[in-house]
Amino acid sequence: MTELELTASGALVIPVGSGISAEVDAYGRPSNKQGASSRVMTTGFVFVIGLVVLGTSFLSGIFGMAGGMILMGLLLMLMSVPAAVVLHGITQAASNGWRAFLWRAYVDWRILARYGAGSAIAFSLFMAMQFVPDRALVFILMGLMPFLIVAMPRRFSPRADRPLGAEACGFIGTALQLLSGVSGPALDIFFVRTTLDRRSVVATKAVCQVATHLIKLVYFGGIISGNIAETGWLVLGVSVIPALMGTSLSRAILERLTDVQFRLWTQRLVLAVGAVYLIQGLAAFAKS
Repeated sequence: MTELELTASGALVIPVGSGISAEVDAYGRPSNKQGASSRVMTTGFVFVIGLVVLGTSFLSGIFGMAGGMILMGLLLMLMSVPAAVVLHGITQAASNGWRAFLWRAYVDWRILARYGAGSAIAFSLFMAMQFVPDRALVFILMGLMPFLIVAMPRRFSPRADRPLGAEACGFIGTALQLLSGVSGPALDIFFVRTTLDRRSVVATKAVCQVATHLIKLVYFGGIISGNIAETGWLVLGVSVIPALMGTSLSRAILERLTDVQFRLWTQRLVLAVGAVYLIQGLAAFAKS
């Protein structure tokens, strides 16, 4: 049985195999002298991760979006990119899976099947090409997309309930997920103008997101095995609990919203998230 130790500063030492344990900096990153193969998580660090996951899961539970992008951004401030991808994928799969279960009666399974077809095509292409484009370009394109869609006449706007709409949503959503780790805003573009009510939108997007996050975990299989230890099983386990809690707490808020309020605030969030992506992309492009 694994024994946990406390350092003099109150840090929680988690052995990661072969008797190795290490101290890290204030952000939970392994110190240079100890190496990246080991991890010490302070109780404060674990608590912060829990709060972040709780808050973002609550937000996503209401609107079916935004929480994942905010979570990824905050995780990248606290840990390495591979570890953030692993933790983000597991927590989002758990959060969306629980959301889909809570609203399972409202899932549009036909859209999910068509979404899966588009996802499979994107996954196959990425596995064949192993292509990774410039990160700045990805963020710029994701930032511009919501504004271009809103400016587009309604009769031409992409919708998941139209012919080939769900397939395109699955392809684009999965491609963006494998490129940048998040794809929520792209899915919202395809769902915000559908004829589905708010509960069907949240439920159907949730099952689609579960499929996409599982694909991401499979695609990044090479780094998962090496970064589970870096992230820490304790953090991975603890993060799932607030993900489920935030999703459950959001249900009452979603029930109180009208479909008009839901679509209005969803569109505002889509544009706000797009603006954040655009700023990130331009900042990264300026540094390159």
